[in-house]
Amino acid sequence: MKVSQLFGKTLRQTPAEAENPSHQLLLKAGMIQQLASGVYSYMPLCLRSIQKIEGIIREELNAIGAQEVLMPALQPLEIWAESGRDIALGKTLFTLKDRRDRTLALGPTHEEVITSLVRQNVQSYRDLPLILYQIQTKFRDEPRPRGGLLRVREFGMKDMYSFHPDIESLNDIFPKVVEAYKNIYRRCGLHFLIAEADSGAIGGKESNEFMVTAESGEDTIITCPKCGYTANVEKAESIKQRSDAGDPRPLEEVATPGLKTIDEVSEFLHVKPSQMLKAVFYNCDGKVVFVSIRGDREVNEIKLKYAAGCSDLRLATDEEVVASGLVAGYASPVGLKGIKRIGDPSITLGTNFAAGANKPNAHIKNVNYPRDFTVDTLADIANAEAGDGCPKCGATLTTVRGIEVGHVFKLGTKYTERFGANFLDKDGVSRPIIMGTYGIGIGRLLASAIEQNNDDKGIIWPVAIAPYHIYLCPLSVDNADVLKAADKLYKGFTDAGIEVLYDDRVETPGVKLNDADLLGMPLRVVISPRTLKNASVEVKQRHEKNAKIIPLEGVADKLRAMLFPL
Repeated sequence: MKVSQLFGKTLRQTPAEAENPSHQLLLKAGMIQQLASGVYSYMPLCLRSIQKIEGIIREELNAIGAQEVLMPALQPLEIWAESGRDIALGKTLFTLKDRRDRTLALGPTHEEVITSLVRQNVQSYRDLPLILYQIQTKFRDEPRPRGGLLRVREFGMKDMYSFHPDIESLNDIFPKVVEAYKNIYRRCGLHFLIAEADSGAIGGKESNEFMVTAESGEDTIITCPKCGYTANVEKAESIKQRSDAGDPRPLEEVATPGLKTIDEVSEFLHVKPSQMLKAVFYNCDGKVVFVSIRGDREVNEIKLKYAAGCSDLRLATDEEVVASGLVAGYASPVGLKGIKRIGDPSITLGTNFAAGANKPNAHIKNVNYPRDFTVDTLADIANAEAGDGCPKCGATLTTVRGIEVGHVFKLGTKYTERFGANFLDKDGVSRPIIMGTYGIGIGRLLASAIEQNNDDKGIIWPVAIAPYHIYLCPLSVDNADVLKAADKLYKGFTDAGIEVLYDDRVETPGVKLNDADLLGMPLRVVISPRTLKNASVEVKQRHEKNAKIIPLEGVADKLRAMLFPL
């Protein structure tokens, strides 16, 4: 491809609206253009990389026996109501009306559709196991699209589903999918972690996220440098340190006029936040729940939702708190009755806590569990934090930022039971099919590769997913000898199966070299009157600082070896 014919223009300035590196560089390189919030057009260079990623995915999934299908993006809302996810996804689900006033949904994922499809085509255990996947556009009405391709409302996704006669079959396939995912990310040049994760609205008993480490990542990953334990903060467990303050002492009420927050009260009482009991009020399926946690810890609402056994969880409103007889800012579980109480184990890891007195402008000192109060449910509802102990080996946990680029779930029979997707086993007994589901965000994978591979000059593409292998950059194209040599190189590289972006523009060397760095092809090949005098070209690998002089003779073979080392 010649740059003079390429659709899309590079920018000299970084767009002000872009914050993270991949968004900045994709816009500046002219690889994407925004149409609306969270909706982008993929320009030719970007699409070439997308197609290469899709090719790698197809190769790895086909290798484990998966079959590709293509399902409708436009779906009747009834199937979402049947699974109950029309409620679970809420406003994230795009809906519309057809001319007959029937409500339709734009698919954010395809568990419902694929289960219905399999129900019609699988009757016997002889039809199982089965692995089906597609690469297709998905739609999610994200409340805050951000980061370019990292969080969008329309995006390409590879979603795959496996169907099994028993859990042993799922357990056999699952690690093969995980290995295929590892191969995909390695081939795309990504450094990644596999984290234990919450299944969210999709459901399932076991799930893992593939996380690309990046400072711009939305997710916090808890990891143990000693044993390798890794989990998303929504799922991570940890060993919390004790916060003892001597032997239990008698309760003592203290006036704290106008002081409500943990920081205000701890400063007034001259104690650390870890010596406080924090009270947080939630509405769980319409009922107010009193949550107790140590003052230095934060409530993990995903964990709390499971501990409370509710489907709808949110912070209680001021009106709901007052109606429950609670005194905001001065509440504690001491003497509390008539309301469900959930506590984090951190409230047991210490002595002589300070807590609210359940009346305005007063707190109690020397509160101890279980002497002075108990809870209805004691469960881990706190975020794990750096510095906590590893639940596996006891070593100190650390945190890193990450971007989720893939998620795998063991679904079980959640969808097949609801949709009546059954099969006859060897004994002729009808049983629900057991499922797994596996997703990869294509655009997010591409953006994540850029997040990990860039510098202050531009993108540094991994070879396997680069739009082109070589940026051919002739200087002084008004020189007939340079132009002739560049044309010959272009044809020679192309004939050798090397993909070339040929900058044939009449531009200054500075413009061309800056664009070469911005676009980030793995190799930059410069030919000029100076190099022609020595029958050579200047070759620079994008990730290296220094260039090399390579003779023209046999240059295609030498560059191929640099691009694809054995």
